[in-house]
Amino acid sequence: MKWNEIWAVYGGRLSWTACGLFFGLLYLVVGFWHMVVVALLTLLGFWIGRRKDLQSGPLLPWGEIWGKLAERWRPFR
Repeated sequence: MKWNEIWAVYGGRLSWTACGLFFGLLYLVVGFWHMVVVALLTLLGFWIGRRKDLQSGPLLPWGEIWGKLAERWRPFR
């Protein structure tokens, strides 16, 4: 598989996992017992990248949330 094909399919996962690993390693410099944080940041980066690759939409549907809140508080206007 060529790099362009890999990047087209897994680009989000690769970039967000790399970001999570980078920030996790920066945090790891502070202390050894923070390796759990490194793993969580890396997994979080992978999860966000996977959602981007699958084009799942936003993490929080702000339009729907705002609509429900506006509908609920409408009687108080």
